[in-house]
Formats: sequence, structure tokens, C-alpha cells
Amino acid sequence: MKKAEVVFIPLPVTSHIVSTLEFVKLLINRDNRLRITVLVMKLPHASETDYIKSLPITDSINVINLPEYSLPPNTPPSSAIVAHLEAQKPNVKQAVSNLAIERGENGVLAAFVVDMFCTSMIDIAKEFSVPTLVFFTSGVASLGLNLHLHTLRERDNVDVTRLQQLTELDIPSFENSVPLYSFPAIVVNKEWESMFMNYVRGLKNADGIIVNSFEELESYAVHSFLSHPDLAALQTIYPVGPILNPEPKTKGTVDSDDIIKWLDDQPPSSVVFICFGTRGSFDEDQVNEIAHAIENSGVRFVWSLRKPQPKGVMAMPSDYSISDLVKLLPEGFLDRTKEIGRIIGWAPQTQILSHPATGGFVSHCGWNSILESIYFGVPIATWPLFAEQQTNAFQLVYELKMAVEIALDYKVEFMGEPNYLLTADKIERGIRNVLDMDGEFRKKVKEMSQKSRKTMLEGGSSYTHLGRLINYIINHI
Repeated sequence: MKKAEVVFIPLPVTSHIVSTLEFVKLLINRDNRLRITVLVMKLPHASETDYIKSLPITDSINVINLPEYSLPPNTPPSSAIVAHLEAQKPNVKQAVSNLAIERGENGVLAAFVVDMFCTSMIDIAKEFSVPTLVFFTSGVASLGLNLHLHTLRERDNVDVTRLQQLTELDIPSFENSVPLYSFPAIVVNKEWESMFMNYVRGLKNADGIIVNSFEELESYAVHSFLSHPDLAALQTIYPVGPILNPEPKTKGTVDSDDIIKWLDDQPPSSVVFICFGTRGSFDEDQVNEIAHAIENSGVRFVWSLRKPQPKGVMAMPSDYSISDLVKLLPEGFLDRTKEIGRIIGWAPQTQILSHPATGGFVSHCGWNSILESIYFGVPIATWPLFAEQQTNAFQLVYELKMAVEIALDYKVEFMGEPNYLLTADKIERGIRNVLDMDGEFRKKVKEMSQKSRKTMLEGGSSYTHLGRLINYIINHI
């Protein structure tokens, strides 16, 4: 039997590639009529090859590393990804043409699945006359916000300047009006305007959007794509999540084993986990405010504290040495808190969230982190940093009522400074609130945790949407 070949083009950054590769495994396990080829583009400063190597090598999964390409040194960040994708188009075209020769009579090219930031590759899919689906690594409500704001610009001439004069706006995928401070920076900054317009135009050009979310979590937003005229006319969506890796391999550091052993000795739901994703870090003033908040709250904690890169450098945060930590933190902090807490560098996040001792999560509200916290039933205290995290934080607190607020309007400019210093008293209040055992939000998270586990099983909404998606792909051969 001929296999339906699906070509995946992920964005090679951790938060996107992990969920994309988990989705690849999900498709292969679900239907043996599919064969998947993942085209890997290495971006400068990206080190995601470990995740790609973890893919099982089978007849159904094929990984092709595209030739590396270096951009001119002065390329501005706002156009770097666009330039990189343009440079890779000939390589993608060549790789897909080669596949046809290798595949021979055994298969047929059925579809492209491109990352939400790789929609310019739709041009290549059109040359091969196959549909292109977008893999959207954030939520349905966030997708609706992007599509609606693009429509307002094109149809009603609501540009950035007009947007900046508003305090809030009605968005079809949100029940409540969304305050302007919860909009992603790319939407409200003039310098990013053309990038935003191109990005969303790409989403609108796709033949459908696969979303890493599930109907039970975002029922209002999912329904808006069926009922609201502005959204219903735009896109078919396939909410097939939560796509996550619930049993990750740790990096095998001494820290990872050590921290799990320490958690084993703590009472159930007593520890707050403080972690800001792969890119989250703070300057000394903010670190000191967090330290004072932790100490004043007196709660047990695991704090993933990362060292920022020098200003203006495009690279991931690194880990502090012990001597650096002693200099950085308030005098005596490590000694005074050694019985109740641990400071680590890189964190084995899913292992910590799944541990029974973990009772709350101070988080940057990246979408993968939100899905993991819900899956493991751990409520979040919101502290967004960049991208769409402010939108996610607003959604968690006001739409879903499944989180407590530390901040909703905290923003870090791209490669720049945060908009304000978050004080210890606010952080302390958030830490105490998120560990409140009687909070209504905790009950909601526990209920949603159960739903998140059932939705992927036969009869669940994500299982059904995945079936719809596979039928769409197979029927287009």
C-alpha cells in the first residue's frame, strides 16, 4: 500500500521542536498509512539537535538535516528568521524532490506541516500542489487574537498607532475584553508591524491550523472558530493537544537526581517551583526581590535560577556557579534557606511538576509550561516575560480562572530591559496564594488535569480532531 508522505518543517527552537516531534510520534502511532519526513534547519545559536536525535528511527520517520546557512552579521533580529527561511527554500525544494525519487512507487507526497513561523514555506508546497497545514504551538485563544488583529488592520485600518490609544479590545476568541498590556509586543510595536502582518498573512494562507490545545480547556475559543463570522470564514482548526512529553529524559546532571531525591523528602503539595523557561533570566535587582519574597514567605521551594547573557547578545541563559550565587543573592540567603529549598540551574521541569511534593508553579506562562502544569494538576502563579506570555497569563487568570496573579503586564523588550521591577511583596503574595489548598483555582486545575488525560483517548475531543486531520491528509492524495 502507498504511504501518504507528510513533510514537517519545524522551527528549531526548543519550545517548538519538542511539541512538533511529539506530534510526529502521535501521528505515526495513530495511523500506519502515514510516513513523515522532518526537515531540520539549524538556526544560529540553536542547540536543539538532542531532541531530534531522540526520535525513533523507523520506516515511518525520516529526518533530513538541511545544509547550514549563515546570515550576514548585521542582519536585524526582526528579519533574521524571515531571511533564514528564504535562504533555505531552495534546500527544502531539493530535499522534497529527492524524496520523490527515493520513495518511487511506495508513497505519495500528501501534505506539508510547517511551524507557525515558517509559513513562507507554503510557496514551496504550492509548487508540489499539496495542502499545507500550520502547526501552532500556542493556544486557540491566542491564535484568534492574532487573526482578528490582522483583520482589523486590513479591513478597518486599525494600525499600531490607533491600537496604542486603546486600553482594551473585544477579541472573538476571548469572553472578556483583553487589556492592551496583555497583547504580545509584536502586535503593539511599530517596528514589528510588517513582521506581524506577514506572519498572520501566512497563517491565513494555510489550508488548516493544527493547535496544541484541547477543546475542554479552551471551549469558548474553539467555539468562536465555528460561530464568529470573522473567524469561521478564515480557518479550519484541529485542536489535538495537549502534546507534551510526560516522561522526558533529564539531562542526567547531578542536579536532576539530587533535586528529585530532595523532593521525595518533602510533604505533598508543599513546594513551590519557580522557573521561567529556556530563555528566562533576571538582573541582580530582580533576583534579590525574588529571594526576599521566598524567604519572607517561608515556603519550601525549588528555584531554577539562570544567568543572563551579556546585553545585546543572542544566546540562551546559562547556569551560575556556587561562588557566583553567593555573590548574587542576599548575604546568608543560601545558609538560611538550605533546610527548606534548593536553587538549581537548568530544571527537569516535567519531573518536578509531576512530583507529588510540588504544589505550585511560578511560571513565565509559556504555552508548553501551561499544558504541563495542567496535565500534572499544579496551579500557576503568573509572571509573563515575552512573546504571547502576557496573553496566556490573562487567559489563565481571567478566562479560565485556573491561576493566581503575580503580574500580568510585566514585559521584557526583545534583547532589552523589563518594563519595571517586580517587588518582593507582590511575589510573596503570589507564592502564598498559589499554595492555597482551598483555592477554587486549584480545584479547577485538578479537574482540567483529568480532562487533559482523557481527551487524547478514543472518544476524546483531541482524538476525534486528530482523526479528522488524518482523513483530510489521506483524502488529498
